[in-house]
Amino acid sequence: MNGKLDFTVKTKQDLIDAVQEIGILPLFCNSIPGFSVEEHVAPSAWFSDEPGVWEWKGPVIREAGCAYGKFFEKKAAFISAEWFPDFANYRRDGYDFDVRYDDGLASYKDKQLFELLDAHAPVLSKTLKREGNYRKGGTTGFDTSMNRLQAQGYVVISNFVYLKDRYGKEYGWGVAEYSTPEKFFGDAFTDAVYQRQPKESFQRVLEHLHEILPGTSDKSLRSFLK
Repeated sequence: MNGKLDFTVKTKQDLIDAVQEIGILPLFCNSIPGFSVEEHVAPSAWFSDEPGVWEWKGPVIREAGCAYGKFFEKKAAFISAEWFPDFANYRRDGYDFDVRYDDGLASYKDKQLFELLDAHAPVLSKTLKREGNYRKGGTTGFDTSMNRLQAQGYVVISNFVYLKDRYGKEYGWGVAEYSTPEKFFGDAFTDAVYQRQPKESFQRVLEHLHEILPGTSDKSLRSFLK
């Protein structure tokens, strides 16, 4: 990016190109000014009567081969296949999920949801909720566990699926489809995720953000990545 973020999203291809070139790209405004799709998108591609970012999220995930999820500050972001192994490694602190749970570092509710998701991935959120009895009077904590599993690098959103009416017309905002990075990326991820020490992965990601956001303080970047 020649040391600065300078892009405008007018088309789906613009967003794909930005994700692949920048590597880590939040969707919404966050604690770092200028570091989001929202701040670089043309009005016609944000909220309008024409297809835009909201409709492109699923195709971008598939066509760019990137991860998407609530990774930073509890907000959604795209992370390219190149950078996701380092992100997941430092967020997991080198643990696969089973070892994390065995060491007492994950809750039983997180374990329940992760194992259900892993057994069915890729799987729609509504299917997970049905299979796991996540409803009033049933299992609780779906959103809390799902958000934590994404932030820890164990779960990604692999697509958005639109429901269809009886005439075959799509409607609604799109239902999130979840997967694990291991199943979504395959060997390219599993062969790379634990190659480095977690601290080394963190440093690599930090240095990358310093390169693309040279005017942002080290303190601000570290806070964003925590």
